Amino acid sequence: MILSNTTRGIVCMLVASVFFALMTVFTKLLGAMPVAEIIFFRAVIAAVLCLLGIWRLRLSPWGHDKPALLLRGFAGMMSLAQGFWLLQHIPLGAATTLTHLSPIFTTLLGIWLVRERVTLVQIGYFVICFIGVAMIQGFDHRISWLHLLVGISASFCMGLAYSSVRRLSKTEHPLVIMLYFPLVCIPLTAVAMLFDFQLPSGAQWWYLVLLGVTSQGGQYFMTKSYQLAAISKVAIVSYSEVIFSIILGFVLFSENFNLLTYAGMALVLAGVIMNVMSKGKKETSNDTDS
Repeated sequence: MILSNTTRGIVCMLVASVFFALMTVFTKLLGAMPVAEIIFFRAVIAAVLCLLGIWRLRLSPWGHDKPALLLRGFAGMMSLAQGFWLLQHIPLGAATTLTHLSPIFTTLLGIWLVRERVTLVQIGYFVICFIGVAMIQGFDHRISWLHLLVGISASFCMGLAYSSVRRLSKTEHPLVIMLYFPLVCIPLTAVAMLFDFQLPSGAQWWYLVLLGVTSQGGQYFMTKSYQLAAISKVAIVSYSEVIFSIILGFVLFSENFNLLTYAGMALVLAGVIMNVMSKGKKETSNDTDS
């Protein structure tokens, strides 16, 4: 049986979500290792795997739209740095939820970048999301306003990165898009490591390798998903990562939340998913009209 591109895109996004959830586990297992150091090792592994794939396929590693590729790399690095910092300080499920507001910021960026219209219904979805975020912060003493602001900033940077991926997926191979992340990260984090370096222990070396492999797998399948199907049809599936993270946090780290915090997470997910679905309906309507 031959699967449609949309079905294949959904499967790829589901696989990406599993990889990303496992990546957060290995990040948390690294403990208090400096964030710049974690990103550096993750970027080195990503660069090696990307270059091997590019060499095997005989592709040019530099791509065509270099400004957008560099923006994708820098925005991705900033989002990852803030996300890793959150994972070191708050429970897995909460950190994953707070860093998954990116579709809201993708929509808001669309107003500025391509003059995309936002309906009153979508504004309502934004309000639902931020009520959920306030509930997460307000009903869990482990989560401060600083954690909340860092999570929102990480989501904004990821929204910027996703907007770049959406543009680049029309002209660039997934491996080229992925390569620009380590191209930006390696020199910047290497400078930061000069001021704060901690030699990894025996187990930490394994966690760093596994973090790099799972992160690379997640990036590849996510990028492939966006190339196979419209973002409105596959982005919803990416929120399964939050569910995976809550389960893994409970099983591996005995993390739990009160009912009001779970309700806040549910509101965030509901608002984001409804926003993605409304955008999908709008795109389908525009395609029909044209």
